[in-house]
Amino acid sequence: MDLGHTDTRVVVTGAGANIGRGIAHVFAREGARVLVVDVDGEQAGQVAAEASALGAADSAALTIDLTSEGAGQAVTDRILDLWGGIDVLVNNAGWSKPGWFTEQTDRALWHRTVDLNLLAAVDCTQAALGPMQEARRGAVVFLSSDAAFGAVRQGIYGSTKAALISLARTVARENGRYGIRSNVVAPGIVLPPEDDTAGEHSVWAGGRDSLFSPEQVDSIVRTQPLRRLTTPEDIGNAVAWIASETVARQVTGQVVAVGGGSSMP
Repeated sequence: MDLGHTDTRVVVTGAGANIGRGIAHVFAREGARVLVVDVDGEQAGQVAAEASALGAADSAALTIDLTSEGAGQAVTDRILDLWGGIDVLVNNAGWSKPGWFTEQTDRALWHRTVDLNLLAAVDCTQAALGPMQEARRGAVVFLSSDAAFGAVRQGIYGSTKAALISLARTVARENGRYGIRSNVVAPGIVLPPEDDTAGEHSVWAGGRDSLFSPEQVDSIVRTQPLRRLTTPEDIGNAVAWIASETVARQVTGQVVAVGGGSSMP
């Protein structure tokens, strides 16, 4: 089925590795124009080049720290300069440091997690809504997580991901009158593919085993009805579907969990 993304103007934040990279790849295969946003310029440039090779109508990279003042507006300004508008904003950028809730008492950790996972999405969305309202169309997709529904060793991170669900639904209710849809995709555990690379700023900079040991991964997968790992492409396919004006035009304010049944919101 044609998702209607040919020449669609798409921003994917945190697109330098893993889930963001998978989302950028899927939109590229659909013939969209993809702006790859990441704090790691080398990674962003690599993924933009991959997008072009996969069939993107056009691609570009933007290196930016989304927690910096004015970053959201800078992202919107860049896509407007490139292609004259924004059709899809994917708020994927995020960061996590697993730990027991009673032990994560470092306020710097709290602030970093909130700033990147929640406030960067607030900033980017507020900036993108103006052009979308003028165009009277658009789709915003927020990447939440299974942790939004409560997870061991993910208390601070999960709280920010739960907040994104509330934010997405507020955006949906306030902006439906402009033809703008806002939805959430909530992944389960997604490990970087073997061919994926991660820059020094990535949560995966220490490698696949840096956050979850093989034993932990196996334990998680065994609790899922489908009992198989979720891939970045699985997430990308869900995002591309829910962002499509063709096949999801009446879908807004919804949460789609993509984790083999690990959560069922």
